[in-house]
Amino acid sequence: MAEERRFRSASGVPITLRRRQHSASCRELAVRGPRLQLRSLSAATSAVWLAAYGLFALSENSMVLSAAIFITLIGLIIYLHFVKIDQESLLVIGSLGIQVTSSYASGKESTVFIEMGQVKDVVINEAIHMQKVIYYLCILLQDPEDPQGISEVVPLFQSSKPRLDCLIEVYKSCQEILERRKTAPQSI
Repeated sequence: MAEERRFRSASGVPITLRRRQHSASCRELAVRGPRLQLRSLSAATSAVWLAAYGLFALSENSMVLSAAIFITLIGLIIYLHFVKIDQESLLVIGSLGIQVTSSYASGKESTVFIEMGQVKDVVINEAIHMQKVIYYLCILLQDPEDPQGISEVVPLFQSSKPRLDCLIEVYKSCQEILERRKTAPQSI
């Protein structure tokens, strides 16, 4: 069962939250940002190439054009493979852990798995950024030496930066599974 809802990011960009429930204790939540627009990509490439052509006309050195093409292509590959994230997902499995995946525009995926025994809680935190308050979802990892302490804070959805209304949806889904895990009888 999958459901999609539209929200906005902290910067006002439209994003989509897809919730998929695989079982009572397994839920996948994916935030998809806007895809790379061919219009903006063409405009940036054209601007670089026009500037290079202007420099070529002044210097009459063909290396300027070759360098502009080379730099543009390398820059595009780096942007698509390391910067532009199309989707960020969270797979919460009550008995196992939480898997955080980032899917880049090039198709590359980056995945981090956190065992459920390490998870203390999932919370919505706030931060001040550029003269405004933004909210973000994070996983609090339990300190192995101090059961009441927190060893690390793992922020989620860093690229898409959903607004509070979207974060509340994700938070409630995570808390349902975490609460179910706490109330379920522990088997050894």
